[in-house]
Amino acid sequence: MRLTTKGRFAVTAMIDLALHQTDGPVTLAAISQRQQISLSYLEQLFSKLRRNDMVESTRGPGGGYSLARKAPEITVADIIASVDEPMDATQCAGKGDCLGDGRQCMTHELWTSLNQRMVEFLASITLQKLVDDQITSGVTVKDGKHAAKRAVASRSPVKPIRVNAPNSVFALGSAFSKS
Repeated sequence: MRLTTKGRFAVTAMIDLALHQTDGPVTLAAISQRQQISLSYLEQLFSKLRRNDMVESTRGPGGGYSLARKAPEITVADIIASVDEPMDATQCAGKGDCLGDGRQCMTHELWTSLNQRMVEFLASITLQKLVDDQITSGVTVKDGKHAAKRAVASRSPVKPIRVNAPNSVFALGSAFSKS
């Protein structure tokens, strides 16, 4: 079982949306630019997210997307399920006919148990927690319409190098005439 880019990008885009919607709807173009995700791919994902009541769209100037529910009410499992991302580690899609003749493979129960634990784990993580984690890690939001910026650890200022050299052709000529 592996999580494809569809699920990863959907979660990433939802975090970005939650971070930036404070000043109103967020455009997909802005999310695309900040997260380096194709605009057309985001349009496909947000179409599914909208159909599953995860986001709301606003048309017209100043339009874009906003969360349909509060971030603490949205889980990672909700987001992934909304974009039709399968969370199934079995080979039979959970049907139990792994061997093709109606019989289960020897590891069917193991993978079914893993599926259940994965869903439980992803359902325990809210979008709000992911947003809080981003803020804690140093992501700041410049007024909702601009790119998120990761805070840079402060460094000691670099001292300029002092050079005792002429800064023009005329100063160079003067330096040579004095010697």
